[in-house]
Amino acid sequence: MRRKPEPVTIGSMATSGDDPQTTVPGPAATAGWLAADPGRPGLVVLDGSWYLPGSGRDPKLEFEERRIPGARFFDIDMCSDPGAELPHTIPPPGHFRKCAEEAGVSDRSAVIVYDGSGVNLSAARVWWTFRYFGHDNVAVLDGGLKHWIASGLPTESGPPVRTLEAPAPFTPRPRPHLVRTAEDVLAAIGSAHTQIVDMRPAGRFAGTEPEPREGLRSGHVPGSRNVPYADLVDLRTGLVIDDRTLARVLVRAGVDPGKRLVGTCGSGTSACAFAWKMACAGHRDVPIYDGSWSEWGGREDLPVETGPPEGSGRREPA
Repeated sequence: MRRKPEPVTIGSMATSGDDPQTTVPGPAATAGWLAADPGRPGLVVLDGSWYLPGSGRDPKLEFEERRIPGARFFDIDMCSDPGAELPHTIPPPGHFRKCAEEAGVSDRSAVIVYDGSGVNLSAARVWWTFRYFGHDNVAVLDGGLKHWIASGLPTESGPPVRTLEAPAPFTPRPRPHLVRTAEDVLAAIGSAHTQIVDMRPAGRFAGTEPEPREGLRSGHVPGSRNVPYADLVDLRTGLVIDDRTLARVLVRAGVDPGKRLVGTCGSGTSACAFAWKMACAGHRDVPIYDGSWSEWGGREDLPVETGPPEGSGRREPA
């Protein structure tokens, strides 16, 4: 059921210090949990949709066409480092504070993030970024907008209308242990204790399909493992796979969750889907390589391997 929006007061912006606040149920929240009481004190719902270059999809336009009632759009590109050459990398704390507060998020907010991809491609990036800046009261809506609609739950359309009262501060508290640099990844090649897990589709990982961004070499970080991000969800429903299925996916990919894992992908977005699913399974703080292939594939001084991840591929020296 779709309807026009009515003025909505974002809970975190309207509650006082004495009001009871909401706590998310974990890294993942169900559509049933959100629908049961969307007016919980301090609850903010964010649409974090973002799509690959060349997809032909406009996340802002789709947000106005259909969204969860009361949701606000969270622009991943606008809320990234404005001075970086790489796409949507971690912003300076002050920049992210502004983005969070403009979205109605304060230190006391409970945040639910979803996207419209059908596989929660980018919602986890927003989840991870809030966690990087010290905000743990955040969850991804399992199944995203796809499952919400399939469940017969209401949506709204048109320009969002909001009444924001008494803006409260958001305090960024960066957690450097959740991010890795190219130098960190280079040092991890050949390590017996660390595995690099690449979330790109198998063809891009193997170097048999082109990258969506021009000027990047094909292939992967030598010794890394491949878990395409679409393997983390049921493509029919958009719901995340259960922990038992995840264990099978990891075994098949040669990933050992007992090691120090680092997620990577094309530009640091779907890598966060891996960190999110691992958090759902109890592995709370899997870091990501923020530059991902947008950096690694564009640097001639870094080694590249092609072919499948079993070690039979061709390695180009740095």
